[in-house]
Amino acid sequence: MEGLKIKYQTTNNFSELVVDYLNENKKLQPFINYFPSLENFEKQIVEKQKYKVNRSVLVKVLKDQNSSITLSKNSNENIEFLLDKNTFTITTGHQLCLFTGPLYFIYKIISSINLVEQLKDKYPEKNFVPIFWMASEDHDFEEVNHINLFGRKISWESEQYGAVGRMKLNGFQNVLDELKQILGESENAQKLIHLFENAYLNHSTLSDASRYLVNELFGRYGLVILDADDKRLKDQFISVIKKDVLQKGFVTAIQNCSNELSKYYKIQAYARDINFFKLSDNKRELIKESSDKKDIENNPEQFSPNVLMRPLYQEMILPNIAYIGGAAEVSYWMQLKTAFEQEGIPFPILLLRNSAMIINGKQEQKFKNFGFKIEDLFLSEEELKKKYVLSQSQSDISLENEKAKLENVYNNIAEKTSDIGLKNRIFSQLKKQLNTLNDLEQKLIREEKKKYQNSLNQIEKIKNQLFPNNSLQERHDNFIPFYLKDGENFLERIKSNFDPLSPNFVVLSF
Repeated sequence: MEGLKIKYQTTNNFSELVVDYLNENKKLQPFINYFPSLENFEKQIVEKQKYKVNRSVLVKVLKDQNSSITLSKNSNENIEFLLDKNTFTITTGHQLCLFTGPLYFIYKIISSINLVEQLKDKYPEKNFVPIFWMASEDHDFEEVNHINLFGRKISWESEQYGAVGRMKLNGFQNVLDELKQILGESENAQKLIHLFENAYLNHSTLSDASRYLVNELFGRYGLVILDADDKRLKDQFISVIKKDVLQKGFVTAIQNCSNELSKYYKIQAYARDINFFKLSDNKRELIKESSDKKDIENNPEQFSPNVLMRPLYQEMILPNIAYIGGAAEVSYWMQLKTAFEQEGIPFPILLLRNSAMIINGKQEQKFKNFGFKIEDLFLSEEELKKKYVLSQSQSDISLENEKAKLENVYNNIAEKTSDIGLKNRIFSQLKKQLNTLNDLEQKLIREEKKKYQNSLNQIEKIKNQLFPNNSLQERHDNFIPFYLKDGENFLERIKSNFDPLSPNFVVLSF
């Protein structure tokens, strides 16, 4: 079923930067390489071809890391393709969230897979490989150790610290036992339980479990999963580590670019003098003082890039031409344009991942029965209630006509003088009068609402279901409820409705 496409700006849930980027606002040009279009990828490919990537090391690492899982024919072929200079990657990445975490984890991956398919159609003489970059070195355990499911929070409690990918899966049986009680006995529930048990009980670390899980869900599409927490890959990053840690060689470039971007938009991340952490068995500690040069050369795997260094690492070790991320990621990548130029590394094309809201048939029918269009879902709860009450009221309690007449009266008065000060006083008085009318209108509406309380409660319920914690569904809910209903067909339905080059939010009725 085809989803309803809605412009991002009309959802009122995306930043000005994102909206401007989707609209290809020219003031963003200094902070990117090319705006995302199929045609611009030809230029991006030419640039990346001139940049040397150690493909043999990359392929060796990928084969080693994925040797313990069963790869699809497509994924195996894609790894081999990476040895070819005419093969390029499309990368997305995320933290190692439990059971994939919020829905947008899945949306990111599907967006990258779909872009690869579009590029293959456009440039059949090239190969394109979707890469999932596991943020295994991240240390924010509280971000990844839980999911929200049917109004409950299921958490994995652990006393471990440091890089989450290295954490042992001790005590995970308790998490799965709790999940089993919730999922029930349906065929799809049993499939999920089997999948999760194989992932989290048959692997020793969160990285290994996450790799298995993501491969089982998306391997058929040729997805290749990379854990950059590897000495062989970090060896290629030594020059950048030394430049940042020993010379503080990036802070000026990043700050200058960030300052320019901040003239128009809110900044997402802030550069430090040193932008690396030191990794050990149970720690990931911010480096505050210069390290020993030999330590970096001999043990680069102990140096973990922060959010602003990770993009440079990614683009040095991958033949990458595009990065797909959320709104915050697109924003902080733009802070790095001058850092990429400083190092002579091609800056990839940035794409906003696809976003969606899933509404079930019962919710959709109720919403329409109230006289709303699906687009109205993005109105605030109060706006929805007001709209409903005004549509149902037997008496005309809207004061919009009166406000318009009042504005007309004051505008006519203001035209009678050319004195700026007097005009300001006239319009100040108008504002006071309009505020009074607004207050009166709200009181009339509140009184009228009492007649429709049951319907208003249902509107509030639907709104809360689709916008948990007043945020988009994709930032809170997990994929499990939808998989229970549709099984693997759920992923196919999402995939068939996503176009990573489309500037539209998607509403899907399931």
